Amino acid sequence: MTRAVGERLDTPTLVGLYERMLLIRRFEERASEYRLAGHIPGFLHPCIGQEASAVGACAALGPDDVILSTHRGHGHMLARGADPGRMYAELYARVEGYNRSKGGSLHMIDTELGFLGANGIVGGGIPIAGGAALQQKRRGRGGVAVSFFGDGAVNQGAFHEVLNLCALWSLPAVFVCENNLYGEFTPQADQSPIPDVADRAAAYAMPGTIADGNDVLDVYEKVAEAVARARAGDGPSLVECKTYRHRGHYEGDMCSYRPEGELEQWLETDPTITFPARLAQELGVDETELGEVRARVERRLDEAAAFAAAGTVAGVEQTLEHVYADSIDSKALR
Repeated sequence: MTRAVGERLDTPTLVGLYERMLLIRRFEERASEYRLAGHIPGFLHPCIGQEASAVGACAALGPDDVILSTHRGHGHMLARGADPGRMYAELYARVEGYNRSKGGSLHMIDTELGFLGANGIVGGGIPIAGGAALQQKRRGRGGVAVSFFGDGAVNQGAFHEVLNLCALWSLPAVFVCENNLYGEFTPQADQSPIPDVADRAAAYAMPGTIADGNDVLDVYEKVAEAVARARAGDGPSLVECKTYRHRGHYEGDMCSYRPEGELEQWLETDPTITFPARLAQELGVDETELGEVRARVERRLDEAAAFAAAGTVAGVEQTLEHVYADSIDSKALR
């Protein structure tokens, strides 16, 4: 960490950051268990290991800001304050879910939280963030649009088009690249000639900074600087968070493409372990308080899972609800 742990934020806030990271970690671990048990249909793309980038970035945002996520978006949504019960209900394909089961894992959305959606398309949220930033500027309320994406998305044409336009128009956007070293199964070195995504910012006359993506406070500080710049009317920034996903691209991926020992090396900087250790060492947060945090997270997720399990299973009768088309024959769906 670049600063003392308590230099900018008070102890309750710092403990809250730990609790939010732990909530994301345990939400994802439990989701994987529930999928294996047959409760969750479809694929899961856990963000286990990347909790610090989500929590640190969202801690720098205000209520009028909006974010765009990725296919690995559960952490971003929880970091923004989402209800884990409604999220599990969505994963369980229950009507009580955030999108009445129609979004699933890859396309959850809650505009009331400023969460404009996860996205199953690599880099798909970046153009939407550009539009959101334009809307924020037109509203004139100081709101900022933040786009999360992975290192693989940097090679999509939309990334370059949107950063160019946002810089040209000085739009209030912050682009947060969660560089976990792999685009699906391909190492970053095999898909990009430069190791640091932040270097691409220079081509669009915007600041490019690198944050330790496993250090929630470093991410917070770097994103907060970019957000302040955007609010001041000075245009967009690119923040690269160097991080690592502990699981594969999706649940079931055996990770045969990873070199031996790489995961073990990154586990040494696991944010859900290193950050509470610093809270204890530097601020004197004792094991009793940390234990209460862990217990509180487990109780909350127990309640969330029970809520989802007791929900209404989405049926064919809900298929055409909130779908705006006149040419679909509902009888053909039965």
